[in-house]
Amino acid sequence: MQLVLRLIGTAFAIWLAALWVGKIEIASPPDQGNGAKIVVLLAVAVVFTLVNAFVKPIVKLLSLPLVIVTLGLFLLVINALMLWLTAWITEATDYGLRIDGFWAALLGAVIITIVNWAIGIILPDD
Repeated sequence: MQLVLRLIGTAFAIWLAALWVGKIEIASPPDQGNGAKIVVLLAVAVVFTLVNAFVKPIVKLLSLPLVIVTLGLFLLVINALMLWLTAWITEATDYGLRIDGFWAALLGAVIITIVNWAIGIILPDD
């Protein structure tokens, strides 16, 4: 149940990033209702979660010297790259996440990180 709640929280964070950052959008079927948009958003959240689970640890390990030198600020760049990778993966379909530029990805990653941090406080791990 906690996994489902965190997935919904991640989808909410991605939706907020798309709402607040002009160059991030969620491409969904135009003729469908809000249900289709929610399904697309949940699918993007699943892809983002999988990218963070499998790719991000490898990238963090390989970039460990940069993380140390920048005192952890390079982790923001890694988060932006994971968001950008999620957008690239979902571009294979007509629906999904669209990001126009690195700076939009960086700002979106900051928003998603803050929202997920707040959700982590509300829903602590068992």
